[in-house]
Amino acid sequence: MADEKTRTSGEVPRPEAKGPILPTTNPEAPQPQPSKPAIHPAFYVAVWISLSSSVILFNKWILDTLEFRYPVILTTYHLSFATVATQLMARYTTLLDGRKSVKMTGRVYLRAIVPIGLFFSLSLICGNLTYLYLSVAFIQMIKATTPVAVLLSSWAMGLAPPNIRQLLNVSAIVVGVMIASFGEIKFVWIGFLYQLGGLMFEAIRLNLVQALLSSAEYKMDPLVSLYYFAPICAAMNGVVALAWEVPKVSMAEVYHVGLFTFFLNGLCAFLLNVSVVFLIGKTSAVIMTLCGVLKDVMLVVASMLIWGTPVSGLQAFGYSIALGGMIYYKLGFDALKGYAGEASRQWAEFGAARPAVRKVVVIVAALLFIFVLFGGLAPTYAPDYDPAQYLSGAAEKFGVSS
Repeated sequence: MADEKTRTSGEVPRPEAKGPILPTTNPEAPQPQPSKPAIHPAFYVAVWISLSSSVILFNKWILDTLEFRYPVILTTYHLSFATVATQLMARYTTLLDGRKSVKMTGRVYLRAIVPIGLFFSLSLICGNLTYLYLSVAFIQMIKATTPVAVLLSSWAMGLAPPNIRQLLNVSAIVVGVMIASFGEIKFVWIGFLYQLGGLMFEAIRLNLVQALLSSAEYKMDPLVSLYYFAPICAAMNGVVALAWEVPKVSMAEVYHVGLFTFFLNGLCAFLLNVSVVFLIGKTSAVIMTLCGVLKDVMLVVASMLIWGTPVSGLQAFGYSIALGGMIYYKLGFDALKGYAGEASRQWAEFGAARPAVRKVVVIVAALLFIFVLFGGLAPTYAPDYDPAQYLSGAAEKFGVSS
């Protein structure tokens, strides 16, 4: 029998240390601090929605409720405020350092910035004039046609070839706004035309900006854009205000609004542009689209609560069609199909986990829909209608004493 082979381990016992054992780490060295949690994107979205809604409601309150009926002066003030604020930020902060990468020359400024500033000024003037005639709710409904105006103006300017499929995609927006317009109780033609003019000028401005930013040399965020556009827009609006509204305004009307109120209004409008800069890159285009729709709906509700704006059932129905068409146009069928499938799965899981709560949600949603369509939002078409006289006339015709 062969001798058994024994396997010995390669490990060799270490000799015991004779001196003191040194630590492997330095306890006095600074320990790495845990990273602070980043601000959730929902915070930026909430700030943007709040400021965007506040600016619109603030302007309506000053122009209509406080009867400061000088929209061009108000727009000039906003742009002057933005000019001073951006100049100070460029000097004392780093938020406008992006302007250093823009190859801005006098030739580019005259050929690109000035035309964009012109249409920006016209869109702001027409947009603020609209507040004198139409409700905030109806203005937001008309603004839903902005994608249509941008698409048609891009074709007219030769920036994109006509596409019938795209036209059909935005047709739902047009149909919805037409229905909402027919349902508008306080329809004023001059206000409606001002709003259409503002949409047209804004669409041209957006197309010009897109053409400018298509070059890598002129990439700029909204705050840098404001840095370049605000001075020329303030000058253009100031010329219009001097010829049109300054001769009619009085200091008593200015003091009636209040200097501090004007300051808050200008600050709110400027902070809206700052919030857009921080929002970029924090959310996706899908979230921005849905948040824009949510903001518009909230403005309609706010108009109803603050000014008692009547909204008919037909108007709500048309606006729903327009919003649905706008979401479809911006997101596309495939994206909507994916999100609908995910939402259906989440809803099914919620129903399986909490069936009672799901039933309550369905019932409340149904009741709310019925109320919106047939109840609280419907107009009173015949406020002086008295059925007693018709009943008594019918009774006399049939020889029945009432």
